[in-house]
Amino acid sequence: MEEAAEEMKKLGSYGGKVRVLEWETEEAGAAEETMLLWGIQQPTLSKQNAFVSHSSLQLRLDACGHSLSILQSPSSLGKPGVTGAVMWDSGVVLGKFLEHAVDLGMLVLQGKKVIELGSGCGLVGCVAALLGAQVVLTDLPDRLKLLKKNVETNLRHGVRGSASVKELTWGDDPDNDLIEPLPDYGTMIPLFLLNCKHYTANLQLLSLITKIGSELLSMIVE
Repeated sequence: MEEAAEEMKKLGSYGGKVRVLEWETEEAGAAEETMLLWGIQQPTLSKQNAFVSHSSLQLRLDACGHSLSILQSPSSLGKPGVTGAVMWDSGVVLGKFLEHAVDLGMLVLQGKKVIELGSGCGLVGCVAALLGAQVVLTDLPDRLKLLKKNVETNLRHGVRGSASVKELTWGDDPDNDLIEPLPDYGTMIPLFLLNCKHYTANLQLLSLITKIGSELLSMIVE
């Protein structure tokens, strides 16, 4: 029996054709749709960074039954190459995606080893730890003070998993404890934001991913 032809539609202001996905239940696709619609609509159909404020010293967000308070350092944004001192929409969307996916039984983080690359302010890593993951949040040496403060502030109680902070520079070989055993999830970074303006950093990131988790790399390529 021949399979039914896949329905294609133009979606978003880019005008590109995408395959229409039909979920068995409304709830089953909720988490994926959150990520998909945000990715399609940004940056042309809505204001960039509508969920965050780069001028604020603190971002408050409810997640996993906790009220999280993420400290930011807006003054650091003026330094060349510094992006991890404040929160971005992508981090908020990814954190909520993980929460909904776990709630719906589509993703299991309990007891899983997770290495977060480029943790920034640490929101996504904190959410993963609250959902039961054993998370190692990594970033450059000058970003660790703020990152550690946010981890300590938001993961004091009611944490199903654990979180630790470690220095890691893209392009350097990761320490053995990051890759032995290999993590269940190699990175929590929103990879669809990679672009040509940061070509060298992207190559360093992809090289690092191959060392800590080949499964994720195959997902990117596909």
